[in-house]
Amino acid sequence: MNSPPAFGFAEWFRPGEYGRTEQAIEAMAASGATHLRTHLSWAEYHTADGPAWYDWLLPKLAARFELLPCIHYTPPSLSRTGTASGAPRRLLDYADFVDHCLTRYGRHFRAVELWNEPNNLLDWDWREDPDWALFCEMVGAAAYWARQRGFTTVLGGPCPFDAHWLRLMGERGVLAEIDVLGLHGFPGTWDSEFGSWDGWAALLERARDIVAPFNPAMRFWLTEAGYATWRHDEGEQARSFLDALAAPAERLYWYGWQDIPDTVSVQEGLRFDQRHYHMGAVDAEGRPKLLARLLTQGGPKSLADTLRLGAPSLRPAARPIVVAGGAGFIGCNLADSFLREGRDVVLLDNLSRPGVEENLAWLKQAHGDRVTWQATDLRDAPLMRDVLRDAEAVFHLAAQTAVTTSLESPVADFEVNARGTLNLLEAVRQSGRRTPVIFASTNKVYGNLDDLAMIEHEDRYVPADNAIAAQGIAEDRPLDFCTPYGCSKGVADQYVLDYAKSYGLPTAVLRMSCIYGPRQFGTEDQGWVAHFLIRALRGEPITIYGDGKQVRDILHVQDAVAAYRMLLDDIGMLGGQAYNLGGGPANCVSLRMVLREIGRLTGRDVDLRHGATRQGDQAYFVADSTKLAQACGWAPRIGWRQGLAELHRWLAARHEAPRAKARLIA
Repeated sequence: MNSPPAFGFAEWFRPGEYGRTEQAIEAMAASGATHLRTHLSWAEYHTADGPAWYDWLLPKLAARFELLPCIHYTPPSLSRTGTASGAPRRLLDYADFVDHCLTRYGRHFRAVELWNEPNNLLDWDWREDPDWALFCEMVGAAAYWARQRGFTTVLGGPCPFDAHWLRLMGERGVLAEIDVLGLHGFPGTWDSEFGSWDGWAALLERARDIVAPFNPAMRFWLTEAGYATWRHDEGEQARSFLDALAAPAERLYWYGWQDIPDTVSVQEGLRFDQRHYHMGAVDAEGRPKLLARLLTQGGPKSLADTLRLGAPSLRPAARPIVVAGGAGFIGCNLADSFLREGRDVVLLDNLSRPGVEENLAWLKQAHGDRVTWQATDLRDAPLMRDVLRDAEAVFHLAAQTAVTTSLESPVADFEVNARGTLNLLEAVRQSGRRTPVIFASTNKVYGNLDDLAMIEHEDRYVPADNAIAAQGIAEDRPLDFCTPYGCSKGVADQYVLDYAKSYGLPTAVLRMSCIYGPRQFGTEDQGWVAHFLIRALRGEPITIYGDGKQVRDILHVQDAVAAYRMLLDDIGMLGGQAYNLGGGPANCVSLRMVLREIGRLTGRDVDLRHGATRQGDQAYFVADSTKLAQACGWAPRIGWRQGLAELHRWLAARHEAPRAKARLIA
């Protein structure tokens, strides 16, 4: 069996991007990339700071990757058109510059690419060279001399693929001086929209047939292959990467590593095309998309194994339960409860939370083809309509869940939580079915509750109002959105309720307190009970923000699942309402109380650190769930100490510190 081709990235670095370059190098190397294609701009080199930039950049890149520089763009002062895409007035100037680069930088690479997409008006102004005679003379001379000096020559990929242009390169003698033909393709982003895409194998076969009479020894690389996630369809980008990796070519350069910020102008003609800005494996801020995340976790095999879980498996005419955020902590436990009854379940999840692919694999292993996963993002409205068309019921637990993240990226937080929820509701409405929608809201819609007077005890805060201390916060508490996260979730909360009023959809809202339990991958920003346990089991310090006397009513995930199920069972009577969901006064604990219990469970003191109180943090929140209890008879069954001990057992095998493991073995 042939091994898969080496893969790398095609990434252009702009002069002065020292910090971004350093970060990208480390991240690309961590993803398993071994090759890097970048541009060596003739035009940029001729600026005052150009030589210093490339003197720093090329050795830095070559230290970690097998480097392929693409030498293109004419200095405007030397161009026949006064632009970087124009042919140089003296054609040999290009060959001279290539020779200069080989002398100055050649120790850092063995192959050199001569121009980029020369049949594309944006990179080569063929209006001044309609029969490509100038291009052939220019590149032919540069290729001849580069080969004489022992370098592998690569012809810049024709884009879009043009058989007549490629044949002309052979007839003009250019292909005889070329060792590797670079091919470009963007199926699903550009190529397929013109009905021209029939697969990588077919493209390569056509290219080989054309090239063979002129250079039968020609090798083939995919020097640019990519997929734009402008619709947030990261699963499709990951699948497109695997398709390109399986192509019968020696190498794959994926375009690109990082999205282009919308503050950066791209080439004329692409400036307003959003697809061009979203080609990266990570976004413009460096946050990994699904492709980068899975490659970093385990390379192409991890990527393939995860995407294999998304193979279609629904029976014909199935009416599945749909769980948005179904690979997440609550979502997978809820999905499991239906699957154990023999129901069909569709999970919508873009796997943006690290580790949740483990939950997906767990469900697939336990339930096989009755569970279907789609890497659907709430922001992809057309795809949401497709996947929700035949749903029997929809549980909406997908969200951006961290207050800290919302403060850093409020627009992204809004797009996911508010716009994403509206997309889901519209998809259900447009299906023409009265499909129930139950939404996971949050206690943050009540604000930070700073008007409540508190009595400070040694290890907790207690409300001065005896009724609130006895029962908790009820649904008649005025809404008071606080922080972008509270605003976006609050907007979604109200939209879900209004779609019951305005459109008659059977919708309901559960405003949740802190849910914990098995299959939770807690972080410092969200899922604090599991996060504390994980840190303690690893013997790592725990940072609490504030004095640790903050009080929450924690609820075991099994009790939360029961509430969602009971609400669905009676949605006809209970729809159009919001209900608080939490552990109530019987399960209210301070952070200090939980840390003390964790110390008892792990058998050692917790290494505790303190940070400043976070914006929007509530000193006290305990849910009064009386309304839900009266509506459907729900009540929490699992006490917090029992539940914490169960979570400790589940996490211990994964996160126990080496010292503790050695003690257990002994």
